[in-house]
Amino acid sequence: MPSSALINVMLTAARKAGRSLARDFGEVEQLQVSLKGPANFVSAADHRAEEIIHAELSRARPGYSFLMEERGEIKGDDPTHRWIVDPLDGTTNFLHSIPIFSISIALEREGELVAGLIYNPATDETFTAEKGKGAFINDRRRLRVAARSELAASVICTGVPHAGRPGHDLFLKELRAIMAASAGIRRTGSAALDLAWTAAGRFDGFWERDLRPWDIAAGMVILREAGGYMSDANGKDRILEEGTIVAGNETIHAKLLKLLKAAGANATPEAKAASAN
Repeated sequence: MPSSALINVMLTAARKAGRSLARDFGEVEQLQVSLKGPANFVSAADHRAEEIIHAELSRARPGYSFLMEERGEIKGDDPTHRWIVDPLDGTTNFLHSIPIFSISIALEREGELVAGLIYNPATDETFTAEKGKGAFINDRRRLRVAARSELAASVICTGVPHAGRPGHDLFLKELRAIMAASAGIRRTGSAALDLAWTAAGRFDGFWERDLRPWDIAAGMVILREAGGYMSDANGKDRILEEGTIVAGNETIHAKLLKLLKAAGANATPEAKAASAN
């Protein structure tokens, strides 16, 4: 299916930034042998990619606002449109030369997410979606969530709370519950790709807490257009506000919610409080 003008704008920005990240990714592999390590280099790569995306999108759609991981919120002359951008989702993977990372770009119009793009420069895979127009991989194949209805046959993806962040105790309870009920658990290190791969049917479901809008905004559009269901951990539509997402097809989403609520009910008061902060 030919891309719309909007998707083409997003593709141009993502691919230009992706070429920069791909070059830097090759350099990171060489830097692994250095004593200091490539952390500073990766931070610079992240900022370079964000600068490219900001410049490209600003040129194509002057006046649009931005919410970006590195720069934060940038107010534009047009308050009805806002780009939500993560220039490098999966920084730790990038740092360790693991080719699972992505660029994530979403467009919000009058407070509603209307378009999303997730691009992995290492594999040259692009996931795109526009409200009401379906979700696609590499502009060719239409995406649909997996049809499995039994957790025992399902592979579920998640993200582990980063060091220094709260929520480990609750996460371990949730992990035990879902491990016992499912065919397996995966952890890729990129929430954006987790949602894209759930939309593509590679994963049957996904849950994670303590996320930011730029981690998941594009993936939410793609998953929705692939026929997926999603909510926060309370079954409500406050994903971006709460920073928590549970996703899958209708049946798997409901079963994951039930398990997560049961795990939360059995958590200690301290774990519950930590997850709410």
